[in-house]
Amino acid sequence: QVQLAESGGGLVQAGGSLRLSCASSGRTFSMYAMGWFRQAPGKEREFVAAISRSGGDTYYADSVKGRFTIFRDNAKNTVYLQMNSLKPEDTAVYYCAADNTPLTRTRAALYDDWGQGTQVTVSS
Repeated sequence: QVQLAESGGGLVQAGGSLRLSCASSGRTFSMYAMGWFRQAPGKEREFVAAISRSGGDTYYADSVKGRFTIFRDNAKNTVYLQMNSLKPEDTAVYYCAADNTPLTRTRAALYDDWGQGTQVTVSS
């Protein structure tokens, strides 16, 4: 089990950028694939991006492909989500999650541990 804490959310204008961070307190961070998910008001939690244990494999939702980048620093026990060209429809609470598997998976139910979330609001 790992404890996760997101940071970096905030209010930004459309077209702007934000970088989210997710820090893990566990010593086994490199054993987990990591994912970012988001949930807008009245909507289900949806997959955003995932990264493998080593960082060599990444996967993105079509809605963010080409605009968002997921990467990790295992020495710092941290995974990041760089978000560029933000749109109002990106507004949501963003969560990071840990998956004790070598796979990059998109289903939220498969992830083992979750952070508390960080709010991202994109104004038009």
